[in-house]
Parts: sequence; structure tokens; C-alpha cells
Amino acid sequence: MNIYSQISSNKLKTWLIIGLFITFITTLFYVYAKASGIGLSFVGFALIISGLMSLGSYYYSDKIILGMSGAKQIKKEDNPQLFRIVENLSIGNGVPMPKVYIIEDSAPNAFATGRDPKHAVVCVTTGILGKLNKVELEGVIAHEISHVKNYDIRLMAVVTILVGLVALLADFFTRSLWFGGGRKDRDENNNSSSVFLIVGIVLAIISPIIATLIQLAVSRKRELLADASAALLTRYPEGLASALEKISKDKEPLEAANNATAHLYIVNPFKGKDIGNWFAGLFNTHPPIEERIKLLRSM
Repeated sequence: MNIYSQISSNKLKTWLIIGLFITFITTLFYVYAKASGIGLSFVGFALIISGLMSLGSYYYSDKIILGMSGAKQIKKEDNPQLFRIVENLSIGNGVPMPKVYIIEDSAPNAFATGRDPKHAVVCVTTGILGKLNKVELEGVIAHEISHVKNYDIRLMAVVTILVGLVALLADFFTRSLWFGGGRKDRDENNNSSSVFLIVGIVLAIISPIIATLIQLAVSRKRELLADASAALLTRYPEGLASALEKISKDKEPLEAANNATAHLYIVNPFKGKDIGNWFAGLFNTHPPIEERIKLLRSM
């Protein structure tokens, strides 16, 4: 897949995921309304709410993610070297200069977010600034700038917020249906309500798992593509390979990260908490570091 095909694919997938989210939430509200007997007019309300949530995730996902991460915007005079690296790589990749944010955390890591290259943010931790040399830092920033160029940032940011919303709503419906038991109609529709009650509980339980699998599907491949794009941008694959090696060997988990934002980072922010079995690997947000390093060093 060339760069232009990837950009088009990411734009299309963003809108498809938003469409799926609206459909899913409306269905969830429909089942809830049937199970609890509150009336189907509730579904129209759900359609409006899910639409507003989707618009909010599109326009404000970056601000939400930065707020969740405790990131602070910095100026050029705060870190001239970092700004020069971001500026030079942005010019080299043909994208506007992103805003630069820093997370006060000694664990080395970085991510990019935003809805498009004109509204992009590159965020690094104080740990990565202190533990990587200039060439390695250039490799990391090139990786993040590649996410900006490829519109990965829009897709991954929207997925972050919508997956979180699905989890919250599913938890609400599970508690409401399980403990509320649905409103008993005392008529011939009571059996129908019971069926919808069971369907609603099952749907609410499995929906966060499905949402997480979608999140993983859109993040793993993009890390490998961003690695390759970064190597082409810097023309020195070893810089990023060495950076990934250092970051992965640093076992300090990133305190600012959470399950909703983990897939955004260049390396799994919970690396110090890995379970290390095959089942945990199924739900890993990143490709294996060894695989990424091997691919970079083969370029």
C-alpha cells in the first residue's frame, strides 16, 4: 500500500467506524428500551446522542487525550532542540509544524494525535528526552510525524474516544438491565421483554471486547507502517531501531497512560506490567518490539 492509498483508507475507515458506532449505540438503546419497557421513542434520543458523541470525538478527541495524559504545551524556548527536530522533520515530510507537548514522566515514550495535519500534536515524555540521544529522538519524532502524514492520528484518536464511550455505556446498560431486571409489563409482551433483557445483557457484556479488538486492529499495522515511513524520512533506520531497543529495555511503566490511550504510544506504555503469556499477547496494542527492530535493521 502506498502513502496515498493509506491516507484514503484511513479517512474512509474513520467514517466507517463512526457509522458503526452510531449504529451500535442505537441498537443498544433499542434493546434496552424493549427490555425495560420504556418505549421506542428512546431510540430517537439515542440516535441524536450517538451522533453528537461522534462529532465530539472527531473535533475534540485530541484535547480529551491530552487532558487524560496530563500533557502540557511548550514553546520553542523551552526546548529548542526538540522544536528544531519536529520542525525539520515536518518540512521533510511536507506537513505543517505540529504543536509540541510534554508529559512530566520519567518513562520514555511518545505519541501523536489530532484530527488532521493542520491540527496535529506531537507529545513526548521527559523520560524520552533524557534517555535518548539526538539521532534516536529524531527516529521517534519521524515515526510520530509519519502518523500525522498518514492520517493515522485521526483514525486512532476517534477510535480511542469511541471505544471508551462504548465501554462506559455498556457498563451502564449491564448494571441497569442486570440489577433492574427490566420493567415487567404484566401483559402478553412480558416474554418478549425477557428475551430482550437477555440479549441486552449479553450485548452489553461483549461490546467492550469487540470495541477493544477493533482498536487493536487499527493500531498494530499502523505502527509497522510508521516505522518504515520514519526510516525513509530520516534515511537512517538504525536511529529508530536503537530508540525502540532502549525504550523497550526501560521497564518503568508510564503512569500517565491508561487502557484507552495505550495504543497511541510508540511503545506499549505498560511494558513493565506485561503478563508475558500468549493470551495477553492477543490483546497487545503493539507489534512485538523484536519484530519492529528486525524489520528496521533489514532496511
